[in-house]
Amino acid sequence: MTNRAVDWNEGFSKDLRDLKFSQEFILVALDEGLGIKEALAKVIRAYGVKEFAKKAKLPSSNIVRAISPSSNPTQVTFSRLLKPFGLKLSATKIKKAAA
Repeated sequence: MTNRAVDWNEGFSKDLRDLKFSQEFILVALDEGLGIKEALAKVIRAYGVKEFAKKAKLPSSNIVRAISPSSNPTQVTFSRLLKPFGLKLSATKIKKAAA
């Protein structure tokens, strides 16, 4: 019998190798209220920390430390983790609802 969780995780990891898919996953996760560190951690772990480290040109130990629940990464660290996904940190004004 096939283990559905394993099949799903393998498929998800393959999907995350697609730049547009990983970008959208991160953006939707943030829109849904997931924190940036948690969203990145999900994507990076599904992608594979060692493989992502090569892509990000960072030591895997630094990546593991940055996405650990007890860490407090800097803006520079988030920027370096987002860059391989073609994303960057930014701030925008909140639109007021029409009265």
